[in-house]
Amino acid sequence: MALYSDKVMDHFRNPRNVGVIEDADGIGEVGNAKCGDIMKIYLKIDNDTVTDVKFETFGCGSAIASSSMATEMIKGKPVAEALELSNKAVAEALDGLPAHKMHCSVLAEEAIKAAVKDYYDKNHIEYDHTLFPDCESCGHCGA
Repeated sequence: MALYSDKVMDHFRNPRNVGVIEDADGIGEVGNAKCGDIMKIYLKIDNDTVTDVKFETFGCGSAIASSSMATEMIKGKPVAEALELSNKAVAEALDGLPAHKMHCSVLAEEAIKAAVKDYYDKNHIEYDHTLFPDCESCGHCGA
């Protein structure tokens, strides 16, 4: 059996939604110091819907594929639905990731949540702080 699925290889070789949104409504950047992967997600939101999403990822093929798949999965969706995207859903959509590469799908989930939180903060939108695991410790909003 191959280490990576055909979907992982396709999203690695032909990533979707690569780039920057200059006037992004929300930007999320996360990284994993252990492996060196860095993921940045840009969101354009209109009427509470993700109308555009782009990413920049510095990392391995699994990180690039996870970023690409995650952006495909939230484009055109309500913000609340984008927030529900889990790393497991990303990995399943890619027909699986090797166990030692699951952290890549976690980064995709975290980057999307960070971008949504940035959007909420910039627009002074109230939100459930428990949706963002790092929220209590960031000190940004005083929650």
